[in-house]
Amino acid sequence: MLFETNRKDMSTANKVNKSKVTTHVLQEMKLKGEKIAMLTAYDFSFAKILDDSGIDILLVGDSASNVMAGFDSTLPITLNDMIYHASSVVRAAKRPLVVVDLPFGTYQGNSKEALHSSIRIMKEAGANAVKIEGGKEVVESVKRIISAGIPVMGHLGLTPQSIHKFGTYVVRATEEKEANQLRKDAKLLEEAGCFALILEKIPAELAGEVTKEVKIPVIGIGAGGQVDGQVLVLHDMLGITQDFSPRFLRRYHNLKEEIMGSVQEYIKDVKSGDFPNEREQY
Repeated sequence: MLFETNRKDMSTANKVNKSKVTTHVLQEMKLKGEKIAMLTAYDFSFAKILDDSGIDILLVGDSASNVMAGFDSTLPITLNDMIYHASSVVRAAKRPLVVVDLPFGTYQGNSKEALHSSIRIMKEAGANAVKIEGGKEVVESVKRIISAGIPVMGHLGLTPQSIHKFGTYVVRATEEKEANQLRKDAKLLEEAGCFALILEKIPAELAGEVTKEVKIPVIGIGAGGQVDGQVLVLHDMLGITQDFSPRFLRRYHNLKEEIMGSVQEYIKDVKSGDFPNEREQY
């Protein structure tokens, strides 16, 4: 039941496969038909929990701009911000592949800048890969980054960094022209060397077709169940954030309600003088 606390034996965490997930492992998972589980992470504490839970990929997403910094879009977050969040996640993540978004303004239209930004993320944060939004317009940057030995994950469909271009967050590639271009872009990114693709908010049938057409793993968010894996924003699926409710989001908990309840109990205990009691002081 949704929001019901999972009360399985805590020893389950000790049974999680601790082998490091690599780009090669992800390719093997696609070939075997094993679904890939991916979530966002922005800090050490949550990344440690996700690592212990057995997640396959952690995305240090530019969605940190929304859920961590409170901006209305992903555009304001800087490269230094992303490196800070990624460094925190990397220190906790032993098993999952850690992928970091290249933020807006660090790769568009300049492949040398894209490489410089990627090198900073890899050296300063210790990440395993970077993610870049776009199709044919970023292929040159993808190739340059990969030429330096840095794995790249592509991102097609709804690309939040282009919100001012699209003007809306509606489903993408519903028309034949845009769908055909998405197919072409997926092949271009695969040929350029991307190890995986994110498909965001596109028709499920199209996502399934692209997944069959490319040999690399395809991760979906709002792209149906015919892809090789799924990704969600952690704060959304845990119910910490409540003002974002697209059709594709499944909330597995309501942490906002639980946290508020705990804080209100704390406030009551402090105000009444019940906290701290005699056992809670020296």
